[in-house]
Amino acid sequence: MAWNEPGNQGKDPWGNRGGKDQGPPDLDEVFRKLSSRFGGGNQFSGLGAGLVLLGLVLIWAFSGFYKIEEAERGVKLRFGQYTELVEPGLKWKPTFVDTVYPVNIQRVNRLTASGMMLTQDENVVRVEMEVQYRIADPKKYLFSVTSPDQSLSEAMDSALRYVIGHTTMDNILTVGRDRVRRDTWAELEDIIESYDMGLVVVDVAFKEARPPEEVKPAFDDAIAAQEDEERYVQEATAYSRQVEPQARGRAERMLQEADAYKRRVVLEAEGEVARFAALLPEYEAAPVVTRERLYLETMEQVFSSTTKVMVDSDGGSMFYLPLDKIIQNQSAPALPQHKVTEPVPSTHQTRPVRNDFDDGRSSRSDRTRQGRN
Repeated sequence: MAWNEPGNQGKDPWGNRGGKDQGPPDLDEVFRKLSSRFGGGNQFSGLGAGLVLLGLVLIWAFSGFYKIEEAERGVKLRFGQYTELVEPGLKWKPTFVDTVYPVNIQRVNRLTASGMMLTQDENVVRVEMEVQYRIADPKKYLFSVTSPDQSLSEAMDSALRYVIGHTTMDNILTVGRDRVRRDTWAELEDIIESYDMGLVVVDVAFKEARPPEEVKPAFDDAIAAQEDEERYVQEATAYSRQVEPQARGRAERMLQEADAYKRRVVLEAEGEVARFAALLPEYEAAPVVTRERLYLETMEQVFSSTTKVMVDSDGGSMFYLPLDKIIQNQSAPALPQHKVTEPVPSTHQTRPVRNDFDDGRSSRSDRTRQGRN
């Protein structure tokens, strides 16, 4: 019969009798009843406690495994005190005894410092600079200062304001930007070294520097003019470097050509002198024959370099044939048909030419005989 049937209204599911509500039974009593059904309460209580204890031990053991990435180093604390630096890999630590804080030592972090600052010449300029850094010593990074990132940001702002306060506005906006960057970097490293925060500055970047909006157009014009000046100087330097070697090469070539021409003329002159010196004994031995030979050799050289032909006739005159004009007209391209070509000069025109062969020989013979007499 169920407990809620009409004939069982005086009982409750917990085994209480009577009509009064006595509340839920005691848990110990429930466990005792269950253990009595399984054959004894003491054995069940000991087995359950052992299983619970074993489960807790296993959970504690498995909770101690952890992994340190390749780019990280682990800072191990035992009861809150530093013990060692953990290398990358799968490690185990006793839970509730050791605590490990992984720190990435290869990641490059960035911080920015900016604001309106006063320059050496009492001008106001807005400057923005970025610092890139990484963690070099995880132990010092965690325990040397309370907040290393905040401390680095304040140190960066302090170093930047110090450098800007010792630099004129023109240098900050124009040619002195790199020097401001390097000076800020050096000042920041000095501050970090004194704090011993375990950080290393990788780079300092000068991102922006601009004057107040009221005078910004004038400063922009001045900066543009200085940039144009630098560009013109660089272009002129590049042009001079390009032209100067070419000019030196031409000058050297002209000197070499002049020297070669000098040697050629001197050698030709020496050769002529030697030839005439060798010809002098022959001329002294036979002057007439030597003169005739020299004359014929000279005429041969003259007529060999021209296309004109002179033909001796029996009447004491010569026909002049302008063969160079004829050859030139034949080699010229054909003209269009509508154009009239110029007539070729007649080759039958004659002109009296002095017979230099006979007169020259007689005159030279007479002069030779007179010279000998």
